[in-house]
Amino acid sequence: MHTLPLAGIRKRKVLLKPLISVPVRVWLACLLAALAACSPTQTSVAPLGQASFAQYQAETRQWLEKHRHFQGLDKAAELDWNMPQEWRPAGVPSKGVLLVHGLGDSPWSFCDLGPELARQGFLVRSVLLPGHGTQPADLMHPSLADWRRVVREQATILARNVAQVYLGGFSTGANLVVDYALDNQEIAGLLLFSPAFKSDSAYDWVTPWIAWARPWLRIPDASRPQQTPVRYLNTPTNGFAQFYRSSAAVRSTLARKTYDKPALLVTVRHDSVLDVRHTLETFTNRFTHPASRLVWYGSLPEGTSVPPRVLVRSDYLPERRISQFSHMCMLFSPQNPLYGEQGGLRLCWNGQDEDGLRQCMEGAQVWYSAWGYREPGKIHARLTFNPYFDWQAEVMAQVLKAAEEDAMQGGNAARGALSVSR
Repeated sequence: MHTLPLAGIRKRKVLLKPLISVPVRVWLACLLAALAACSPTQTSVAPLGQASFAQYQAETRQWLEKHRHFQGLDKAAELDWNMPQEWRPAGVPSKGVLLVHGLGDSPWSFCDLGPELARQGFLVRSVLLPGHGTQPADLMHPSLADWRRVVREQATILARNVAQVYLGGFSTGANLVVDYALDNQEIAGLLLFSPAFKSDSAYDWVTPWIAWARPWLRIPDASRPQQTPVRYLNTPTNGFAQFYRSSAAVRSTLARKTYDKPALLVTVRHDSVLDVRHTLETFTNRFTHPASRLVWYGSLPEGTSVPPRVLVRSDYLPERRISQFSHMCMLFSPQNPLYGEQGGLRLCWNGQDEDGLRQCMEGAQVWYSAWGYREPGKIHARLTFNPYFDWQAEVMAQVLKAAEEDAMQGGNAARGALSVSR
């Protein structure tokens, strides 16, 4: 999920809050519902319904070749970065992971996690959510049903190829895989990176009602880029509307059900998009398996002691010029060729002032943070790599091992058997 437009919602809180009393909210919802019923629907999304992953890859590539707004001269590389990918382990796999990216992102989000999981013996596949990989305006078209459909179809296909199926997701993608796993008991475990169970905006509920009338929360203009070779930098209101629906749906389901199989959740204290206190509470109360772990980067909320099953690491690393961790950083190795410490793609659009933005884009030395963090005398680009990536991979491997043993021995053998260094 890209942070800038949601930040735009937060900036409007002062204006909206006095206006949205309970009676006004009811009246506004009724009015907007009536108006939304008159708005046209769009169905211009990538084709789905394939019988195999290979067919899904081929048809998606054809779609991208026709519809992508390329950002550079190396079109082949951009196609590969935005394509659904597959990483195969040595030998014949018996277990597999399906990975689902977040709002505005692409399958490239898993370019480091995918090979790591394959080294651990998994057949790994990623999907491209409809509306992604081409140009931001294409997110005006898909619905939550479209996103759920690609998860359902590819999870079903993966289950034909391996005995055990696991799901992983980043941000909105985490919502989608939790939603699916809670209704499909054959899923053996979950990997959830910055799970977007709840936004930190009090007004995200408005987006489904205004998307038809206000297509963009931040109107595109030539003064700022709209996308990079691997992700969008602006998102239509409909994209946020579908994110809101995914988060509301998963909160509703988790209120009724617990997830009792092993799961790894990873979140950061200074997430500029999410209500991470809600993530902590949800993990503690709704992800009940003893082998589940929450990796928390940064200090815990004030007054909170370290709960059982939660692993805490500092997100202030001045020796690496890191002020705080970001929503996206846990996905990428420091050696990543684009997002790593020496990577070629720096995200300077990070809520800095104009002078800081200019210096960052001119190649000045920067510190790294979540979106919107400022500190006198420092320029902050987005943190796009995880200094703890290798340690996090070890935690992930142990959670998945517990899940595999649990699945093979009837659901109870791995309970309490996990030992992860704190």
